Amino acid sequence: MTAIGTVLGSAVGDALGAPFEFGPEGAFTRRFPAPGHDGEMCGGGGWDPGEAADDTQMAVLVGESLVRHGRLELPDVFDRFRRWAAADPKDIGLQTEAVLTSGDPWDLASALHFQASQRGAGNGSLMRASTSAVFFAPHGRDATMSAARRIAALTHGDRAAWEGTAILHELIRVALLGQDPLTALPDTLDAVHPGHRARYATVLADDWHPDLATEFNGAVWPCLGSAVWALRTTDSFEDAVRAAVDLGGDTDTVAAVTGALAGAVYGDAALPARWTGPLHVPLPGSGGRVLRAADLADLADRLAGPRPSGEPGPAGEPGSAGERRDREERR
Repeated sequence: MTAIGTVLGSAVGDALGAPFEFGPEGAFTRRFPAPGHDGEMCGGGGWDPGEAADDTQMAVLVGESLVRHGRLELPDVFDRFRRWAAADPKDIGLQTEAVLTSGDPWDLASALHFQASQRGAGNGSLMRASTSAVFFAPHGRDATMSAARRIAALTHGDRAAWEGTAILHELIRVALLGQDPLTALPDTLDAVHPGHRARYATVLADDWHPDLATEFNGAVWPCLGSAVWALRTTDSFEDAVRAAVDLGGDTDTVAAVTGALAGAVYGDAALPARWTGPLHVPLPGSGGRVLRAADLADLADRLAGPRPSGEPGPAGEPGSAGERRDREERR
C-alpha cells in the first residue's frame, strides 16, 4: 500500500506490455510460460528491454508539474504535454497527438477536437493517472475524482474518459489507505456521472470478463474493466500484470493501469527486481533525461509527501479555469 508501488507498478506494467502491443491474446504466456524467470523485460517492437512508453512518460510530466507547483496547474501540465509531443516520442496516441499539436489553447483543444471528430473515449488519460492519483489521494474522494476529470479533459473531450480516470483515481486512493478497492466499487460508481454509471457498472461487475468487451481495449471502458478483472482474479502483483499483458491488444496501457492499481494494493516490495532493474523512462522534450526506477520512487515519495506550507488548495487558485470547470461538473 505505497505510493511507490503505484507509480513504479504502472511503469513496470507499461514497459512489460509495450513489446506485445497489438499482439494476440496469450502471447506473453507462450513466450514466458513459467513465472519468475529473467528475460520477461524482453524489448521488441521498437522498444529496448525495460523501456517504458508514453503511458509512463506522460505520468511523469503530470507528476513533475504537481511537485513543482504543489497543486494542479492545468496550463502547465498541458504545456509539458505539448513540448513532449513536439519532441517526436516513439509512441503517442492519435487522439492525444491531434489535440496537443492543434495549436488550440489548453482549455479548448480537446473540446474542439471532440466537437469535430466525436472521438474522445480512448484510454490515453487513464494510462497516465498513477502520479496524480498518488498526489490527490490525501484530499479525499471528491477532490481526487474531480482532479482526475480535469486532467483527463486536457486531451480527451468525451466525459467517458473523465469518469474512467476518476474511478481509477478513487480505487487507488482506497488502496493507499490499506483498504480493498474492489469493495469500494459500489460507492465509487455512485460518484460517477449518471450518464456513464451504467456502462462502468457493467465492465466493473464481478462476473465481467474481458472477452465480453464490446470495444477494443484501447477504449477507456474495457481498459479499466480489464485492469480490475486482472486484480480481482489474481493474488499477487506479478500475476495481475502478467494476466493484463496476456489479454493482448493495447497491452502496454492495460498493464500500466493494472500495475498502478496492483502496485497500490500490494506495495512496492511486491514488484519483482528483475522487472524494476532494467526499467527506464526516456523523456522526450526534457533535454535527453532518462529516469530509472529510483527516480520514479523519488517522484512518488515527493508526490505523497507533505505539501509546502502556504500553498493553496489542490485545485488551484479560486476563480481559476480549473475551479470553474469543477463547479460545472457538480451541477
